[in-house]
Amino acid sequence: MGRAFEFRKARKMKRWSAMSKAFTRIGKDIVMAVKEGGPDPDSNARLRAVIQNAKAINMPKDNVERAIKRASDKNTEDYKEVLFEGYAPHGIAILVETATDNNNRTVANIRSYFNKCNGSLGTSGSVEFMFDHTCNFRIPAEGIDPEELELEMIDFGAEEVFADEDGILIYAPFESFGAIQKELESRNIEILSSGFERIPQVTKKLSGDDIADVEKLLEKIEEDDDVQNVYHTMEESED
Repeated sequence: MGRAFEFRKARKMKRWSAMSKAFTRIGKDIVMAVKEGGPDPDSNARLRAVIQNAKAINMPKDNVERAIKRASDKNTEDYKEVLFEGYAPHGIAILVETATDNNNRTVANIRSYFNKCNGSLGTSGSVEFMFDHTCNFRIPAEGIDPEELELEMIDFGAEEVFADEDGILIYAPFESFGAIQKELESRNIEILSSGFERIPQVTKKLSGDDIADVEKLLEKIEEDDDVQNVYHTMEESED
């Protein structure tokens, strides 16, 4: 088991921690998926993936259907995906994924968080190269041998396949998402959830007040409604 496993293990209890925030994120993902490929999940692979993720966090079906209907309205604002890069105190690199309908507001907010917490907002490309952009899929473990599946999925881009208490996880490069999704669906393997992550190539261990300095900035960023995900190079523990 490699970096993907260790990375997810440490972050497991942190992602989608607040249910209202999770629903907001899924709602934005639905809007972007519908605007891109239409409201029919049968012909919109991205929307199918978002609906799977909505089920994974127990988002009510009525909420999903309302979000799709709302997104289909031509007057509904689309969201633009914007990536922010910068440094927290003590040399910790940070990537911030946002989905915004007002870029000026989002830029101003993100910059203010970095400034207030003694960080620095960088330019495009300043830290993105320090992270591997990956995709992942979770499927049920029943009746599936992870090692055998890994050998079969290598041809579609899979790099790591492993089991945990919640099923089987498949990790692959970002660009392999479509091929793996299509192959799993062709085999009638249920996709419980899927998504994208940016895994730091190297992490830095901090202690005491230094950790608190970084977490102060991370908390401010994560509380922003425009923020979808935050990644960093500080070594995380399971505690």
